Amino acid sequence: MKKSISIILMLFFTTLAFGQEMPISAGTEDFYLDYSGRYTDRKVPEIIWENPRYDNEILQIRKLSLNLLIKSQSNLNEVEVYLNEQKTSTQRGFKIVKDQNSTPYSKRINTDLMLQQGSNIIKVTVIDENGSMATSIRTIKVDMDEMTASAYNRTDYAVLFATDSYDYWENLVNPVNDAQTIAKELRETYGFEVEVVLNPTKKEVLQTLRKYSKATFLPNDQFFVFFAGHGHFDQYFNQGYMVCQDSKRDDEEKLSYISHSNLRDIVNNIPCKHIFLTIDACFSGTFDQSIVNSGHRGMEVYDELNKVEFINRKLQFKTRKYLTSGGKEYVSDGQPGSHSPFTRKLLEALRSRGGDDQILTLNELKIYIEKISPEPRFGEFGTNEPGSDFIFVVK
Repeated sequence: MKKSISIILMLFFTTLAFGQEMPISAGTEDFYLDYSGRYTDRKVPEIIWENPRYDNEILQIRKLSLNLLIKSQSNLNEVEVYLNEQKTSTQRGFKIVKDQNSTPYSKRINTDLMLQQGSNIIKVTVIDENGSMATSIRTIKVDMDEMTASAYNRTDYAVLFATDSYDYWENLVNPVNDAQTIAKELRETYGFEVEVVLNPTKKEVLQTLRKYSKATFLPNDQFFVFFAGHGHFDQYFNQGYMVCQDSKRDDEEKLSYISHSNLRDIVNNIPCKHIFLTIDACFSGTFDQSIVNSGHRGMEVYDELNKVEFINRKLQFKTRKYLTSGGKEYVSDGQPGSHSPFTRKLLEALRSRGGDDQILTLNELKIYIEKISPEPRFGEFGTNEPGSDFIFVVK
């Protein structure tokens, strides 16, 4: 008995001497540890949940705007956010300006998370410059009916290829800027997962498309493909081509180019149900074989449908749609530091946010670009089904 009392007293006075703290919040989901390796009077960082505020919240939407306030006695080295054991974001090496009106340093963390139907575990880990670590966890449940789940249980993807620097062709001034600006709009306004491939060789274009050909998509996922750069038409092969960064000018067999017919087949076979392909290049309209052979390059309102019903109806049928900046002719690259005329109108459409319903359909998009000269071309390819569509839904 005396031995037990001695151990307890030794632990108590050791804690007082070293000044270490092991705070545990009122909720059992919060757990803090200090791995500093030094015995000082410093405290571990504090994680304050502003949204979601409570553990075991139930939501009827998949997107969660995560808002955290981190308070610390010293600068932070790292903040990591995990969703269902997968790291979603990491912030490192930032300095926190000390608030003169309060003791601790503070830093706000704001990020959007796409939750899954059912239970979701969100874990936040914070490490300060002294190595002290704090971890906090929330469990959030998403409970949506079948129709709502089908409309929102989806991801929009985009890959944008842009070339303005060529080995054998004259350089352009706007494709890279065009693609990066569109990518930013897709990512920030519509929640797309975006990949931008700059100045790719033919091999890099095909490798990227092959990666998506091997990917797994959900039934309501969408895939947007964008090309910006030089285009070429060969009158002997009667074929249009995408000019890659390493495409040769004296390549009569066009082995260093990507033909439109090959591009159609590759994109058509990507296992995503809804695909929209856009090409901003000279002779891009020859992507449509009917234009090659012929020698050339309304607002929707559904007041009776709610947003969920509208999304489900639009994504009912398989989509293979394309939009090109012209027909069988040259198109403008635009003024340096600006955008091509085609991209300017495309951005204008995206920035309209689809009007009151916050959903931009292809028919609405066409209204913005149809008056450009030369006339853009819009149509379908591959295994497109009648009644199909591609939509941009504001996140």
